[in-house]
Amino acid sequence: MGELSATSGGKPRRTVFFVSDQTGVTAETMGHSLLTQFDATHFQAVTLPFISGVEKAEEARQRINATGAADGVRPIIFSTLVDDAERDIVKQSAALFLDFFDAFLGPLEAELKVKSSHAPGRAHGMADMASYTARINATNFALANDDGGKEREYGQADVILVGVSRSGKTPTCLYLALQYGVYAANYPLTEDDLEGSGLPPALKPFQKKLFALTIRPDRLQQIRHERRPESKYASSHQVQFELRTAEQLFQRFGIPCIDTTDCSVEEIASRILHRTGIARRVRP
Repeated sequence: MGELSATSGGKPRRTVFFVSDQTGVTAETMGHSLLTQFDATHFQAVTLPFISGVEKAEEARQRINATGAADGVRPIIFSTLVDDAERDIVKQSAALFLDFFDAFLGPLEAELKVKSSHAPGRAHGMADMASYTARINATNFALANDDGGKEREYGQADVILVGVSRSGKTPTCLYLALQYGVYAANYPLTEDDLEGSGLPPALKPFQKKLFALTIRPDRLQQIRHERRPESKYASSHQVQFELRTAEQLFQRFGIPCIDTTDCSVEEIASRILHRTGIARRVRP
């Protein structure tokens, strides 16, 4: 089987392995960021986490080679293995081997004039217990204050996201909490809220903490239709009314707003932090 015959949806297909001695999150994040620049290829992703010891490294190498033989084209490996012996084994795979740590640790060692510790698990471990605790506390806060759950806790919030139902508030709050330790609450604007002329009473004392999310009508209608088909909730009239009225409310009270239609949750969160200047309690 040749390279061009291995296709998916008319695109050439390549298998990509994310290999790590821990969760694989770093390899996945950095690798996917690079792969987004190659729209013409379909990438089949496989994560091989917790590669600890030469035996597991050898198992990973054999699996990668078997996949390449089956595909008829060599796989791509994104690696964050720290141990030299494990890395050398995986590097012998019949694949394109891209090592993030190897690419950057050498220049850093030269610049800092000190050898790196080569300690596995530092990127996403619990070495910094204070940061870990901050993430957990912020995540619990986001869950407790989801959809107006505990309005009495709004005073503790760093930011309160407002918007109509299904505009992206909950996933953004959870991402802000888990990644940055930000205390994010959210308040869904209901039809009763939108029919009034002012801010909902629960939000009035916290106007300076408000940040609004909106979304394009056709996309919101699609999302709501998947949740409640053929309902008033998902109707074109209802969606357009809610979005139009909500955006008028945001303008009237000077609430900063972003359109989430074409944004990932990572981008939404980054834009909120950039525009508000909210300090990150922890860094990813």
